[in-house]
Amino acid sequence: MSSVRARKDGRLFFDFRFEGERCRELSQLQDTPANRRKMERVLTVIDNDIAARRFVYERVFPGSNRAKRFARPTGIDAPGMMVPNAVTRHAELPSFADFVQTWKQEKQIEWRVSYRGAVESILETHLLPRFGHLHIGEIQRADVLQFRSALVNQRNGKSSVENQDGQPLAPATINRIVGVLGMIMSEASLRFGLDNPCLGIKRLKIQRQDVSPFTLEEVRMILARTRADYRPYLTFRFFTGLRSGEVHGLKWKHVDFASREVLIRETHQHGRTEYTKTDGSQRELQMSQPVFDALMAMRPEGFQNNPRQFDNEYVFRTRTGQPIDNSNFVDRVWKPLLRHLGLEYRRPYNMRHTCATLWLAAGEAPEWIARQLGHTTTEMLFRTYSRYVPNLVRRDGTAFDRMIAGAINGGVSSKLEEDAR
Repeated sequence: MSSVRARKDGRLFFDFRFEGERCRELSQLQDTPANRRKMERVLTVIDNDIAARRFVYERVFPGSNRAKRFARPTGIDAPGMMVPNAVTRHAELPSFADFVQTWKQEKQIEWRVSYRGAVESILETHLLPRFGHLHIGEIQRADVLQFRSALVNQRNGKSSVENQDGQPLAPATINRIVGVLGMIMSEASLRFGLDNPCLGIKRLKIQRQDVSPFTLEEVRMILARTRADYRPYLTFRFFTGLRSGEVHGLKWKHVDFASREVLIRETHQHGRTEYTKTDGSQRELQMSQPVFDALMAMRPEGFQNNPRQFDNEYVFRTRTGQPIDNSNFVDRVWKPLLRHLGLEYRRPYNMRHTCATLWLAAGEAPEWIARQLGHTTTEMLFRTYSRYVPNLVRRDGTAFDRMIAGAINGGVSSKLEEDAR
């Protein structure tokens, strides 16, 4: 019986019978559930073609030693069917552009809306203009390397590969572009028995960038001078470390005043509320006193008597009841506020960095901080904030409360202020 199996080194292979012989064909894919599913789909096609007497071994496994043994001397595979030669084989394959459409339709059910938009942008801006006219089997490793080199070499001048701000593409962006191409070609290699031209191509090295959190004094300035209707919103962001989408997707049904917890269950991006970034992002966030006070002050009228009627209302919303739009907030509130205070511009995401460094300065346990930030391990915490880590003792959030209470009420100790910087 046909099956997909794994070798001791973890690579998967096809195991099937053809013309009375047992055939094993090795792939370069590691044994993961996703890779098994891909190969099982291909194996189903192989079994169907064998049963219909239209299976051409060298078409599916052109590099196999068995391909020559099973080749038909007359050039005929089955009545009326010619075995394709090397010249005609590529012409029978779909174009890259056509295959991409099939690939998108099958894969997008797995993607978040934001990721789907990113893939569409990469395809339309970079991959389809370069490879769209080629047959899927014509794309070789040298083509991929030349394409990547072109992106890198054009980084110093204006070109079509620049981002929306007119800046050259960063190595991380180039890695994402080549990564999408790799996913497409990996699927094509399984379906059509092609070599994956992206296999083994290394990612570009990404230079480490230091985070730029706000100091406590800067936080106090921002909260003191911001618009009154945005003060609870900024307080919440500075002292919870939530991502923008997690803040904007928060609904009242996920605020538990009794337990002083905020349940992170959804995120809102690109006009749509959906599941969080990862399973690890699903978490229960403990409210510090400033966060608790800000949410209490924002509770809708009648919430205390009948909170259920507000279950599906967003906590931070516009006058029309919709979640705050991040671009609108940045352009109309955030940038003008920082300019007014004479502060260097930093993305709103730096409020998350600020909260993380304040927790560290307060001496909270790294495991607790990682859980609050939605990280499954402390690895990212130490990698990102290593220079902000003092001598730590295990605490549970109360040290942070004491430090912030002092800051809000007019000052903090010089030691904590020094650590926060």
